[in-house]
Amino acid sequence: MTDRSRLSDTDWSRIQSLLSATKGIRLTRTLGCRRFVEAVLWILRSGAQWRMLPRCLGSWNSVFKRFTRWCRLGVWDRLHSVLARDADLQHVCIDSSVVRAHACAAGAASSTAAQEALGHSRGGFSSKIHVLTDALGLPIRFILTEGQAADISQAIPLMAGIATSALLADKGYDANQLLAWLKERQIQAVIPARRNRIEQRSCDWHLYKERHVIECLFGKLKHYRRITTRYEKRASHFKGMLAFAAVLLWLR
Repeated sequence: MTDRSRLSDTDWSRIQSLLSATKGIRLTRTLGCRRFVEAVLWILRSGAQWRMLPRCLGSWNSVFKRFTRWCRLGVWDRLHSVLARDADLQHVCIDSSVVRAHACAAGAASSTAAQEALGHSRGGFSSKIHVLTDALGLPIRFILTEGQAADISQAIPLMAGIATSALLADKGYDANQLLAWLKERQIQAVIPARRNRIEQRSCDWHLYKERHVIECLFGKLKHYRRITTRYEKRASHFKGMLAFAAVLLWLR
């Protein structure tokens, strides 16, 4: 096993302390729990099938069932949420990225493609990750939709309850409804106007340059092959992988 497939003692110590405070998790066997988290990390990094999990990391079926249970209980999301409390909200950035879905992502039992956030965009069978980051480019929230969903559709849900001075976004978010929503909350809209807008708006281009952090975030997330391509049939499983990747970024 390579170092990239294992957690450092420092990272595990922080994850362990978070898990200890998480309802529904019993850390009776600390070493076993660490091996399980490292097994999920191996899958996240490699993008390999669960059946190909090295035996030294445990039985693939047991690891998969435990991962599924943690997704159902919202453990990965809670780990991410706790770390995101330290977000730098001087300003925030919002954007989305399409993720191609592998053929094996289709066919979830007793469900539909729409329910599992699977659709068809220009790139083919896909999902779209909508992300809100803090001023440093660290992920605060994720929303998963079908690949063809418009970027603007998840802007207000992502921003709900966020206290910040400015929102940085590209032209895809230049919509009157969002602009009015931001103005009502005294949040500066650092969003370039579309060319076809009748009344052009000004934009703080100096501050807009800081939007590069969210583009860098997508690059970092897609270093994890399980994020680059969606293999998970269930949206909850893919969101679990996203949340775990976000936790690893926060621990850096």
